[in-house]
Amino acid sequence: MAQYSGVLCHITSLPSGDLRDAKKFIDTIAEAGVSIWQMLPITPPDEHGSPYASPSAFAADPALGQGPIAEMDDEEYWLNDWLLFQKIKEEQGGKPWTEWPIELRDRDPEALSSIEIDSSNQAAFMGAWKEVQTYAKGRGISLMGDLPIFVAHDSADVWAHRELFQLDGNGMPNVVAGVPPDYFSKDGQKWGTVLYEWDAHEAEGWQWWRMRMARMLRLFDMVRIDHFRGFHSAWAIPSGAKNARKGKWQDGPKDALVKVLVEVAGNHECIIAEDLGIIPSEVTELRKRHNLKGMSVLQFGFDDNNSDNPHRPANITHDRIVYTGTHDNDTTASWWDSSPKSRIKKIKPHIRVGESICQTMIRLGLSSDASMVIVPLQDIMELGNEARMNTPGIAHGNWKWRFEWQDLQPFSLVGEGSKS
Repeated sequence: MAQYSGVLCHITSLPSGDLRDAKKFIDTIAEAGVSIWQMLPITPPDEHGSPYASPSAFAADPALGQGPIAEMDDEEYWLNDWLLFQKIKEEQGGKPWTEWPIELRDRDPEALSSIEIDSSNQAAFMGAWKEVQTYAKGRGISLMGDLPIFVAHDSADVWAHRELFQLDGNGMPNVVAGVPPDYFSKDGQKWGTVLYEWDAHEAEGWQWWRMRMARMLRLFDMVRIDHFRGFHSAWAIPSGAKNARKGKWQDGPKDALVKVLVEVAGNHECIIAEDLGIIPSEVTELRKRHNLKGMSVLQFGFDDNNSDNPHRPANITHDRIVYTGTHDNDTTASWWDSSPKSRIKKIKPHIRVGESICQTMIRLGLSSDASMVIVPLQDIMELGNEARMNTPGIAHGNWKWRFEWQDLQPFSLVGEGSKS
């Protein structure tokens, strides 16, 4: 039986779209017996609204909340680079850093010293965030953040640390990140984010990654590492390719980096490895060697005849966190409505009299052997496709869903064996 339960809801999905509604949301889920609030990355989104290809691996999106000015002493590693990047980009009319004047592109110290920067937006976000952290702790709610493994090419991180990324002499990537064809997309997904120069990261003692994980754990109680398999191997796609089909696997740092991240965290229990998609056994072994929990998604458990499918309720083990769906899935109600007969036949024996499909899936998660169950708010509210957060491979129309308070009815995720 799952010990802990949580709700997946991004800050932008709150009625206000920002932290003004955070305390009320914390009260709501606490009263429902929930102990975890998982959200998507809080870094600035890209031009399509996606927080998974951010121009910063460290900065917060100030549009998510503003509060009293907080001290930023712990953020020296990244803060000035981000503020400079943001200011120059604004002055250059939004051009990518590779098109800036040479002295700015190549970070000439004299040119950078003349630029005035203002940290008030980041400091005001941290003021609002610290209030939410304190309030959540008082209500017994743990905050779970999301760490995208990659960052955008046009980012402060790549501009400030070119040696840490796979770039040519002009600062352009020959290959970009993505995933091969899979459940989500027949052409795979070409994310366009840059790939790491792992030897350079190792040579600097993994400093960039140490700082990144430390920043995440100042913000959150738990961290989900998105695309964990990228630490084992990454799908490298020619930058000029139309889709992800022509990519090749590149080796990642494997144990060397994962060991460092666990060391920085000080506790493997606070790191969750997103290990969805095409996952070879070596990735699973890497995760298990460091005692990290993986993920199972119930929506993936009923579409094949593989008796070892790790997403089937009977196969979900204690070292996994079970989800009904994720931000990349259709809502469970819509998924069910569009189900083929083969899927319906597999699921019907699990449905109890009087249950909706969402209630069934939540119950299956709570009664599984997983240590934790996380349910997207859309599934708690039993919403259809209109509430889908993201459709992978589609650039437009995502990341926009918000709920309304009057539509959120009292609920409970405290099932047999669960712990608030």
